Amino acid sequence: MLTEKREALRVFHFAMSGGKTKNLKEGQNLKKDIARILTVLNK
Repeated sequence: MLTEKREALRVFHFAMSGGKTKNLKEGQNLKKDIARILTVLNK
């Protein structure tokens, strides 16, 4: 699940540089999801 989220974030950053994405909140949500997953794993 963590690798899927990281891959999605990488794709999002690539789309941002190309100007193809309109939803800026998606990046924030992906970062928060990754942080939540890492928090649970580190407990």
